[in-house]
Amino acid sequence: MAEADGAAAPVSVAPALELRNISASYGSTAVLRDVSLTVAPGSVTALIGPNGAGKTTSLRVASGLMRPSAGEVFVGGTDVTRASAARRAKGGMCHVPEGRGVYRNLTVRENLLMQSNAAGAKETIETATSVFPRLGERLSQKAGTLSGGEQQMLALSAAYVANPKLVLVDEPSLGLAPIIVDLVFDFLKTLREKDVALLLVDQYALRTLAIADHAYVLRRGEIVYDGPASALLQGNMFEKYIGEGA
Repeated sequence: MAEADGAAAPVSVAPALELRNISASYGSTAVLRDVSLTVAPGSVTALIGPNGAGKTTSLRVASGLMRPSAGEVFVGGTDVTRASAARRAKGGMCHVPEGRGVYRNLTVRENLLMQSNAAGAKETIETATSVFPRLGERLSQKAGTLSGGEQQMLALSAAYVANPKLVLVDEPSLGLAPIIVDLVFDFLKTLREKDVALLLVDQYALRTLAIADHAYVLRRGEIVYDGPASALLQGNMFEKYIGEGA
């Protein structure tokens, strides 16, 4: 059927991230097998599964820290499979890796300024401390002397001050006290308000699903579920896909 006169054609928006048929190995050990996933712009996508399923490897391939043995990576519709991690970061991707990704010998202030794409130092500090006020009390302190929770706040602040379009977060709650875990998940919710696309891996699968729009479940390097996150919270779906060994 022809479009009515004056009617605008629908605009197709490219996914924030696509992994297409990705395979990856460490030496002779295959970790990912034909993995495909999509993160829509402005959405939260959960990537969950048992330990050793390949979740961290998926994020490393997406961010350019690891080259896949097969498959392609697209960001905003552009093939970045051969692009470096630095180039992907300049294009608006932020990867917050597992294990407190901070510069330990630099102060909190220096870490924030290195993370930022903002024009001014004052704006950067104000932005970071608006979401993590505790960092405002530690600006002159070396990052390596912060508590584990404070280091995680500093690492996560990159997802805010760098003003990225796409954020990959790997196990942000690992090893943290429950009260800090609450702060971390509150922060992750604020990314949605900034219309940032988020791919999230975290040990708290139920909490992760609760804030996600879409979910993928990895088992032994393969996607075994691809669908709405809410569906995994219904009936016995969680136990079916995640319960055993998760």
